[in-house]
Amino acid sequence: MRTPQESPADSKLKIRDAVLLCLGAGIAFQLAYTFPSCGFLIAIYLWCLFQLTRLETSMQARYFGLAAGLLAFAPQLRFFWTIFGAAAIALWYVCGFWIAMFVVLGRACRTRFGNVWSALLIPFLWTGLEYFRSELYYLRFSWLHAGYVFADHLSWLPMKQLGMYGFGFVIMAVISLANLLEPKPRATTFALALLILCALNNLRYPEIAARADPRAKLQVAGVQMEFPSQAEVLLNLKALLKAHPEAQLVVLSEYTIDGPVPEYLKVWCRQNGRYLAVGAKDPAPNSNYYDTVFVVGPSGEIVFSQGKSVPIQFFKDGLPAKEQKLWDSPWGKLGFCICYDLSYTRVTDRLIRLGAEALIVPTMDVVDWGQHQHEMHARVAPVRAAEYGVPIFRVASSGISQCVDAAGKTLATAPMPGDGAMISGSLDLNGPGSLPLDRYIAPLAVAVTGAMMAWLGIKLARATYGTQTAR
Repeated sequence: MRTPQESPADSKLKIRDAVLLCLGAGIAFQLAYTFPSCGFLIAIYLWCLFQLTRLETSMQARYFGLAAGLLAFAPQLRFFWTIFGAAAIALWYVCGFWIAMFVVLGRACRTRFGNVWSALLIPFLWTGLEYFRSELYYLRFSWLHAGYVFADHLSWLPMKQLGMYGFGFVIMAVISLANLLEPKPRATTFALALLILCALNNLRYPEIAARADPRAKLQVAGVQMEFPSQAEVLLNLKALLKAHPEAQLVVLSEYTIDGPVPEYLKVWCRQNGRYLAVGAKDPAPNSNYYDTVFVVGPSGEIVFSQGKSVPIQFFKDGLPAKEQKLWDSPWGKLGFCICYDLSYTRVTDRLIRLGAEALIVPTMDVVDWGQHQHEMHARVAPVRAAEYGVPIFRVASSGISQCVDAAGKTLATAPMPGDGAMISGSLDLNGPGSLPLDRYIAPLAVAVTGAMMAWLGIKLARATYGTQTAR
């Protein structure tokens, strides 16, 4: 018999139903991330996770949450095995752990606080855990977030207003608050929300003319090269200028040069009267270095440099940059972030706060990591551009390079594998970007989640101490 305050949606979940929900979560996640037109199914994934918070015990919540996380993440992160071998299993487990944590905390919230408070708190729990696992600890990894699923269909979605974390928050809030309704209105509300999300996900970009008078227009071009020799660099630069003589700024990938910027590139800039942004190494004490992008001017002098803020874990990727700054270029203020940096809003947000009008992103994605890894990484740039309202030009060593406008629409790409493939485009600089609302909600959600975990920890400690005292 249910208590007077308990609705059918709050009754304890049977193990059979929990198994079906885990499978449903995994299938919905794979479909959403595999087929762009199915991105709206990410809401089904979140609904399944929400329902798992009805499990009867904390142990059940932990194991079923972990299973749902593994079913969602492991297939999409299969390239981890190529990169790390058997250690990929531990990394998959780490990704699944955060889903297990959500189900455990969501269950505790529903058990201890009742329907109304849990409906209000659960969206904050989801966002707090997603933000923490994506941005705030050593193994931070933001890929496969609910917001990235819409990377190919951003035209009608309010990404600039909500941000990538905001999408997850809003979807989970709709699911959670709808749980307060009676069964029929609840089902109707969720079905209507899913239909709206499906429509927004699948409407194509409106044919809106570009702003007639951008403050500045920067013609930029790049060429993909992976660990090239000097001869290959010069040959590809010659071919690039022949194909795109309009280019004012030439961009090469991260680690194009295995050391400081060589003299031959400075000579090339003087001879061709071009600005060149190139990934190289800035030496540091104790045989270390900073993974750095250098901008060489038409005079052959280095006019700007920016180190990588977040070196990749488990790789020899240099030291973290000491600071972030903008290049006050002839066209406007340009922000540079290197490869993995673009995945972290805490890195790119600082550039936007400084007044960045566009982002340039030299990237190293090794060809051996496979097509799927490159496709996953390519989801980041369109979402970032749409969030901030600034264009992004990203050149990867072996693809997928991208030129993305301020609305998140990909204007040009270079393929993977694509040694020597070229990419060019025009970046319209229309003033600094802005931060979406979730940049303020997400830190608050982390604080709410931390406070709830502390409260539950104190309750558990008191209960344990009381039991021991009674003995």
